[in-house]
Amino acid sequence: MSVPTLARLGDPNRHFWLTRSVGRVMGLSLGQAVLDGRLSEQSYCGMVTRCRRCLQVDTCERWLGAQPVPPTSAPDFCPNSEIYNRLKQGGAPDDIPPAGTPPSDTAR
Repeated sequence: MSVPTLARLGDPNRHFWLTRSVGRVMGLSLGQAVLDGRLSEQSYCGMVTRCRRCLQVDTCERWLGAQPVPPTSAPDFCPNSEIYNRLKQGGAPDDIPPAGTPPSDTAR
């Protein structure tokens, strides 16, 4: 009988900076979004956790390095793309999925 393996989470510091960097490249300040009430602290933590589960780290770093001007949307491979895109469009707090909820699983 095989024992289920837990998904390995990436380094918290590295993924915090990746999460923050994608926002910055898109012209967003996630910290300011928290202060403005557009993003809860819980949702911000959820974004970092989703990033830690992502297997596209190298792809993300290449994407970050290849952006000469702010992109109009987050990369499709990003597990937080829906959240970034909502924030970029001025999304309200109730538009943001709760922490731990993959954006694609939320009801519209």
